[in-house]
Amino acid sequence: MVTEGFVRKGIGGFYYVETAYGLYTCKARGKFRKEKISPYAGDRVTITTEEDGTGSLDTILPRKNFLVRPPVANIDRLFIVVSMQTPNPDPFLIDKTVAAAEVQHIEPVLVFTKTDLQPAEELERIYRQAGFVCFTVSSLTKAGLEQVRSFLEESRVSVFTGNTGAGKSSLLNALFPDFSLKTGEVSQKLGRGRHTTREVELYKIKEDTYVADTPGFSTFDIQRYEIADKEQLVYGFREFVPFLGQCRFTSCSHTCELGCALLEAVQQGKIHPSRLESYRAMYEEIKDVKQWQKNKTV
Repeated sequence: MVTEGFVRKGIGGFYYVETAYGLYTCKARGKFRKEKISPYAGDRVTITTEEDGTGSLDTILPRKNFLVRPPVANIDRLFIVVSMQTPNPDPFLIDKTVAAAEVQHIEPVLVFTKTDLQPAEELERIYRQAGFVCFTVSSLTKAGLEQVRSFLEESRVSVFTGNTGAGKSSLLNALFPDFSLKTGEVSQKLGRGRHTTREVELYKIKEDTYVADTPGFSTFDIQRYEIADKEQLVYGFREFVPFLGQCRFTSCSHTCELGCALLEAVQQGKIHPSRLESYRAMYEEIKDVKQWQKNKTV
């Protein structure tokens, strides 16, 4: 039988596809390897099923967006989990993650954790000023959890990402106390050996609503996220957009030029200086990337 489905997880060459008829363990056809294409969690796919619950993954349907790290497709919201202590927050890493989401038309959401140990007022002020939804939470005291849970339930596919040790898994278990049980049950079927986040797995919150816990990271290469074009980088900073086209020079890089509308906006308090600092640092990373290199970023 040929049917459409939704990839919940991929591991060791097997893809676990949810369909209207149940969950199937599928192997991808060889053409994907030849074409150097990998199915991602979140992909809508067509599969050919067998009676024993296995199948072949035949086609990946068009994606509305995707990230290569974490490897997830068709995302509505990216919840960027930021620890306020151990590890300490890194605004540059946050801004890289936000920019990666913005250029892929994924809504970034900031979640500041461990706020019982260190307040998040300054970071919250920066990102609220930039136009982002922010939450301050504590998995220990349960503060702020209900607001995050309600927001999650409004999306079809949400992804939690962030620095290693930020507390993504702890936060999800605090949000959904039965996740520990569900993790064991689903993972037994999906092939998870133990409760360690090594790959992306989509968990069902309710019908047609999923959330992914993802492996943590400590470095972030923006060239892997289709942000290799210095002219497009500015669109990863939504609060910059109203000032575009107002600079003295049409070739303005928005880093140091006289008459730059963005620099003036920073001086007027309309853009936070830390956001401009991140933009400048990212610009330096990609300003010399050649066209052939851009085509190899994904």
